[in-house]
Amino acid sequence: MTQTLNKPTESELRGRYANAAEWLHALGDVPLERIVFDPWPGTATEEDVTRLDDHDDRLCELIDGTLVEKAMGLEESLIAGRIIFLLSLFMSERKLGVISSPDGMLRILPDRVRIPDVAFISFARLPGGRVPKDPVPSLAPDLAVEVLSDSNTRNEMSIKLREYFTAGVRLVWYVDPKTRSVDVYTGPQEVRKLSGDDLLSGGDVLPGFEVKVSAIFDVAP
Repeated sequence: MTQTLNKPTESELRGRYANAAEWLHALGDVPLERIVFDPWPGTATEEDVTRLDDHDDRLCELIDGTLVEKAMGLEESLIAGRIIFLLSLFMSERKLGVISSPDGMLRILPDRVRIPDVAFISFARLPGGRVPKDPVPSLAPDLAVEVLSDSNTRNEMSIKLREYFTAGVRLVWYVDPKTRSVDVYTGPQEVRKLSGDDLLSGGDVLPGFEVKVSAIFDVAP
C-alpha cells in the first residue's frame, strides 16, 4: 500500500533555509541516503523515531523535524559493546548510574533526539534516581561515546559535539576504529587524542576508571 508523504506547508518552510545546501549543512552534510523522507523532512516527530525503531528496525536521530538514520556497522557495534563491557565491569560494585547501549534514545535538547553509541547517566541525573519509562526521555548523559563510521562527516560530529555540551554532557569520547584512537573532549574546544597504550580515564565523571585505549579495540581474540 502506498503511503502519502506529509509535506511541510509553505509557512513551515518559509525562512528556515534559503536553499537545499543550507538545509543539508544544518544536518551536518550527512550523505543523502541517511536522510529519511517518510515523513517529509521538517515534519517528523519523536513518535516517528520510535515507530521506525519498533516496526522497521531503523535507528534515527531527530534534528529539527528531520530524521537522520544513525550510521553503525558491525565493527562499530562490536567496539561499542566492548566499551559497555569495560564500563559495566568497573561499575559492577559501584552504584553510580546506568549505561545505555547503541539504541538508547535521549531528548538532549528541544527538537533534538540523539542516540549515543554508549552513554553513562548518573543516578543524580535520573528523576528520583529511577530510569524514566518514556521511550525518549529528556536526559543528557554525563558521558557520551560515539564510535565513528565511514558515513559520519566532520560537520555532523562537530554539530553533535556542540549539542552535547550545550545539553550538559560532561565528557565525550569520539572513538575512531580506523586510527584506533580516541578523542577525549571535556569541552567543545578541549580535546586530547589518545591511542595505543595511552590510558583512557573517566576523569571526574567516572573517577577511578582507566583502561588502555588498545583494549577497547580488542573485540575478538
